[in-house]
Amino acid sequence: MKCVLVTGGAGFLGSHLCDRLIESGNYVICLDNFFTGSKENIQHLVGNPNFELEERDIIWPYMKGVDEIYNLACPASPVHYQYDPIKTINTSVFGAVNMLELAKGVKAKLLQGSTSEVYGDPVKHPQTEEYWGNVNPIGLRSCYDEGKRCAETLCMDYHRQAGVVVKIIRIFNTYGPRMAQNDGRVVSNFIVNALQGKDIEIYGDGTQTRSFQYVDDLIDGMIRMMATEDNFTGPVNLGNPGEFTMLELANLVLELTGSKSRIVFGTLPEDDPRKRRPDITLARMKLSWQPMIPLRDGLVKTIDYFKSQL
Repeated sequence: MKCVLVTGGAGFLGSHLCDRLIESGNYVICLDNFFTGSKENIQHLVGNPNFELEERDIIWPYMKGVDEIYNLACPASPVHYQYDPIKTINTSVFGAVNMLELAKGVKAKLLQGSTSEVYGDPVKHPQTEEYWGNVNPIGLRSCYDEGKRCAETLCMDYHRQAGVVVKIIRIFNTYGPRMAQNDGRVVSNFIVNALQGKDIEIYGDGTQTRSFQYVDDLIDGMIRMMATEDNFTGPVNLGNPGEFTMLELANLVLELTGSKSRIVFGTLPEDDPRKRRPDITLARMKLSWQPMIPLRDGLVKTIDYFKSQL
């Protein structure tokens, strides 16, 4: 039995990861300050002898004997990470330092949950891991984009200088049950508004694209990445290469919910990427991984979840 630390373990992604790790026979320590995480997401695990919950902020040093660390703690949607941008970048930078210090001290492997936002508004399409990105360092999204880029830098410096075994994944848009209703992400926004009969607002003209992976596919990729040989650091893109415009997504949500909501158009936010699609050649080669759940199937499951919550 391995002892695995999951930071941000009560969040959307972290809670699903905790489930999978416990199902696989691991002892899981979940760290969360509940800034965006929810106790409801991990309530079913409370009382499990292989689950431990600590309410804690990773901007403070932490020491405990663990075998693996999944560092996922950070607000991940524009609504949340722009609410307190200084806290956001502190979480990415100081949090990464503290988790890397822990990994160095107890000789644990660390997986850093990075993001497709490191590519910014890309001029290369689709995005490969070799692409350095096109990021505004002083914009409204910079606290998240640059914080995650700095965390990747820290991982590689600790790997080269201190010999820490690190794994970097770049997570593309992910959706599924346990998404927060008010997190401002496009999938949850569209579904909640459709179910409530409210207007579905598309920013810009709706031709901007995203790629959407179901949460189960991502968790599988995370665990496969952690299991790779120690000298393989990544970064590795984890996302679904299927590309959809915002208008296509909105119409699919309307079809699956049977909603009569109207589609309306609003102003495109500052630095909002026009295109986003992962090249997952490296994930296929190194992890034998590719997403298996089509958008339509994943949306049906997500819609059912939100129906139970509203």
